[in-house]
Amino acid sequence: MDNPQKVDFVAFRKGRHDQGLEEIIELCRTQKVPYKSVSAKDLDYMYKGNHQGIAARCAALEYTPLETLLEQATDAPLPLIVALDQVQDTGNVGVLARTVYALGGAGLIVCQHHGAYLGAGAVRSSAGALNKLPVAKVGNLANAMKDAVNYDFTLYAARVTSDSRDVYTAEFQTPAVLILGNEEKGIRPGVAKFSHHSLHIPFTREFDSLNVAQAGAIIVSEFARRLR
Repeated sequence: MDNPQKVDFVAFRKGRHDQGLEEIIELCRTQKVPYKSVSAKDLDYMYKGNHQGIAARCAALEYTPLETLLEQATDAPLPLIVALDQVQDTGNVGVLARTVYALGGAGLIVCQHHGAYLGAGAVRSSAGALNKLPVAKVGNLANAMKDAVNYDFTLYAARVTSDSRDVYTAEFQTPAVLILGNEEKGIRPGVAKFSHHSLHIPFTREFDSLNVAQAGAIIVSEFARRLR
């Protein structure tokens, strides 16, 4: 594999057993690329052509190593990284990337497992921003947040808690990481525990919640406004 980071996962047809497949699985293990067996129908849906019982789903962008992103974040016009905890909607990731890039943000951190597929559709929804913005893909987001703390980032979790701060009156410090949670489950406790502060968007009308891309755009724009 020339660039295993671009491979989201490798799928092979259930029941296939041969030396070629064993070599591919061993390569996946070595390069830490997820793999799974799927039905013939699912494999046909995944790739319409002649897949010969195996196919890989690859991202439409080049990922940036986490360490590089953390080291270079302070050089961005807005030294803010947005970390997405298992955000799975491709459109949400694309819109967030568009906002972060336009406002000068440093980049994104996405999950290798249970994250959105950053293929051509995500790049289109980002208006090409995903090809310009540094994006790091990590296998363990909690460990990535621990690394960010070690690099002296202040971590903010977008969630409502008993001590969460109003995003319009809270004090911000940079370099920072803004953690946004899954569309339904929010931020996992194991990830949130590394945050220094929690932020919420105050509503003036009774309403359930905002879309993660909308909430992220509001908070990122508030960071940008304060910095200027």
